[in-house]
Amino acid sequence: MSERALPGRDVALPSVIRTRREASANDVHARDAYVERALAAMEADPARRWTVAALARAAGLSRAPFARRFRRATGTAPLRWLAGHRAALAGERLAEGELALAAIAAEIGYGSEFAFSKAFKRVVGVAPAVYRRRARASFGLGAVPVVLGVAAVFRAAA
Repeated sequence: MSERALPGRDVALPSVIRTRREASANDVHARDAYVERALAAMEADPARRWTVAALARAAGLSRAPFARRFRRATGTAPLRWLAGHRAALAGERLAEGELALAAIAAEIGYGSEFAFSKAFKRVVGVAPAVYRRRARASFGLGAVPVVLGVAAVFRAAA
């Protein structure tokens, strides 16, 4: 299937995120082993209630040095990266079918449908229900849009 813009903001979701694997080979920080450990931990368990301190422990650093290294390596804060990663995962689930918003929220780490909807709209620019309708209109029921950067570094304009 060819890549298409995802329903959401005027700027497609893939254009505001990039995978850490796409980082420049010349970018020394993109290969930071401590940051890689934290990214792997978030990818393995996106539903966990991550804190910067918990991510720092997973990476093997104290909180402040970890936060500095993470921002230098990815261009964003750890929890903002996690929000982008969760939004990409949620976008796939929304486009795939009929899974209830509450079930998607629980699966990706939000305590309520309201918290999930608020976070999703902040990242993507539209509510999850609107995203789902647009995905169906754009891709057809059962078709899954290509989401670049499911293991993404969220690069939203601040």
